[in-house]
Amino acid sequence: METKAFQAESKKLLDMMIHSIYTHKEIFLRELISNASDAIDKLYFKSLTDDSVGMSKEDFAIRIDVDKDARTITVSDNGIGMTAEELENDLGTIAASGSLGFKTDNQLGDDQQIIGQFGVGFYSAFMVAKRVTVYTRAFGSDKAYKWQSEGVEGYTIEETQKDDVGTRIVLELMDDTDDEGYSEFLEPYRIQGLVKRYSDYIRFPIKMEMTHRQLKEGTTDEYEETTTLDTLNSMVPLWRKNRSELTDDDYNSFYQEKFVDYMPPMAYKHVRNEGMPCYDALLYIPSKAPFDYYTREFEKGLQLYSNGVLIMDKCADLLPDYYSFVRGLVDSEDLSLNISREMLQHDRQLKAIARSIEKTIKSELVHMIKTDRDKYEKFFEAFGTQLKYGVYSDYGMHKEELQDLLLFESSRGEKPITLQEYVDAMPEGQKEIYYASGASREAVAALPQTEAVLAKGYEILYFTTPVDEFAAKQMMTYKEKAFKSVTESDLDLSTEEEKKALEEKQTESKDLLAEMGKALEGKVERVVLSSRLKSHAVCLTSEGDLTLEMQQVLNAMPTDKKVQAKLVMEVNPEHPVFARLQTLAGTEKVAKYAKLLYDQALLLEGMPIEDPAEFSELICELM
Repeated sequence: METKAFQAESKKLLDMMIHSIYTHKEIFLRELISNASDAIDKLYFKSLTDDSVGMSKEDFAIRIDVDKDARTITVSDNGIGMTAEELENDLGTIAASGSLGFKTDNQLGDDQQIIGQFGVGFYSAFMVAKRVTVYTRAFGSDKAYKWQSEGVEGYTIEETQKDDVGTRIVLELMDDTDDEGYSEFLEPYRIQGLVKRYSDYIRFPIKMEMTHRQLKEGTTDEYEETTTLDTLNSMVPLWRKNRSELTDDDYNSFYQEKFVDYMPPMAYKHVRNEGMPCYDALLYIPSKAPFDYYTREFEKGLQLYSNGVLIMDKCADLLPDYYSFVRGLVDSEDLSLNISREMLQHDRQLKAIARSIEKTIKSELVHMIKTDRDKYEKFFEAFGTQLKYGVYSDYGMHKEELQDLLLFESSRGEKPITLQEYVDAMPEGQKEIYYASGASREAVAALPQTEAVLAKGYEILYFTTPVDEFAAKQMMTYKEKAFKSVTESDLDLSTEEEKKALEEKQTESKDLLAEMGKALEGKVERVVLSSRLKSHAVCLTSEGDLTLEMQQVLNAMPTDKKVQAKLVMEVNPEHPVFARLQTLAGTEKVAKYAKLLYDQALLLEGMPIEDPAEFSELICELM
C-alpha cells in the first residue's frame, strides 16, 4: 500500500502543528469531540430537508471507548462521515477544514452550530498517539475507508468494511516516559473530567461505558460492579435556557458546582446580548472574597466559551481589575479564534464584549444600592477596597465609572454613606467635602483636627483603609465639591474676626513659637497657633498634597525610597498648656515642652513616637 506524503509545505509544518500550537496535551479530546459534533451537525442539518436520513436529533451521539490493554482511545460519531476525496482533502492537507467550507456554503440557523474552523484540531491527536486510524463511511455511500498515519511520515487510505454511517477515530497512545504519562488518558475518570471541563455543553450526548461499584443488597461489606453506558455531558448550557424556566436555586447550584464555592453567590445576572457582539453570559458576585483575593496570586477572569466549547478557563481581558471579584462565564459565536482555538485571533470582539459586561456589572451594582442597601453594604465590605483601588489606579481614569459605587463611614452615624448622600446632606454654605483618615472609626473620631469641622455642623467622611485618601486625591472633586482633609494646614473655617484675633495672638507669641520650632527642626516646618482646636492642646497638620496618613502608607511599602510630609504643629492658644508655655518663654523648658507636645500629637495620630525613652523622661521631669 502506497504511503502518501502530506500535502503541506513541509514535514516541519506538521511537526509544528503537533508540538507547538497547543499548550496542553489534554486538548486533543476536546478537538476530536468538537470534530465529531461538527460531523453530526452536518447530517442533522441535512435531515431537516432530506427524509432519507431517517434520523431525528435524539438518535445522534458521540461515543468514547477506552481499551487499557491495547492502549487505545476511540472516538466515534454517527455523523455525515467522509468520502475518499474528503479524507484526502481534509486529513491529507494540513489546515484544511471541511467544517469551514460547510459553514460557508450553507446558511445555518441558530440550531446548527459548526464548531471547527481550521482543520488543525484533528492533528492534536498526534500529541498523545503514535498511530491514528480513521474509519469512515459517508452518508449516501456504500463504501467505507480507512485512513492511517503515524505522523510526519505520511498516511495511507484504503477501502474497508464499516456497516454504519459516521466516523470512528482510534488513537494508539504513546508509551509512557519519565516526563510524560500518557496512560492517564486511559483512565475513565480522566476522560470523564476532560469531557466535563471542555465539552460539557456539546449539544449531542457524549457516551462512555462506566463501571460503578456499590454494596450488594443485604450486605455491609460486599461490593459488586456494574457497567453502564453513561452520558458524560450536560448538553444544554444553563445560560442558553430561558430565564423564565430557571429558579434562583438553579443559578445558585450551578455557581457552587461550577466554581467550587460552598456558599451561594450574593447576586447573579443572566445576560443574553443579541446585538453586536452576540453573547450569553452568567455573572456572579461571591458572598465572600476568596482567601487570596487581595494577593498577587489571585487570578481574575471569566470562563470563555465558543459555541459551548471551553476556550479559556480565565479570560482576564473580559474584566477590568476593579471588577475582578466577578466570577462567571461568557459564550459567544462571534469570536475569531486562533488556529489552536486557545486564544483570540482578533481582540476587537472581546473588547466589545468586555465593555458590555462592564456596563452590566455597573448597572447591577447601582440597582443593588437603590433596592437592597443591606446586601450592597455586605458586598462593599467584601469587595469595596477593590473599587477604591480602581478609582486610584491609572491616574483616576475610571473615577467617573466608580465614584458613585463607593461607601464611606462618616460622623453622621453607624451606617456607611455614598458620596451623593454626603453632598445631598451638606448644609448651605459648605463648599468642600471634609474627610479624616485613621486606622479605625474610633481613631478618626478621636482626632483633635475634627473638632472645628464638627463644631460648624459639617459631616466628616472617615477614611479607614489605606487607599481611601489616595482615591480622594485622584477624584479631586465630586459634584464640583473639592475633597478636603481636616488635617490640611490651610483649613479655613474661621470668620474674619476670628482670623484677625488669631493673627494678633500669633504676632504676640512669635518668639515663643520660633523657640518651639527650633526645638523641632527637621520634624516640622514650623509651629503656629491653631483655630481648629477646641479641647485638645496640640495637633499636626500638613502642607501640600502629601498628608501624614499618606506618608505612613507609602513608607510601609517594601521600597528603599521613603517620603516625608511637610508637617506643621498647631498649638491651641486657649489651652492651659499654652498659658504655661508663655510663662516659660526664653527658658530651656520650652524646647522640652515642644518635644513632649510633638510626641503627644504623634500618638493622637496613631503613630509611634521616635524616642520612647526621651518621652518618658520628659513626662517625669515636667510633671
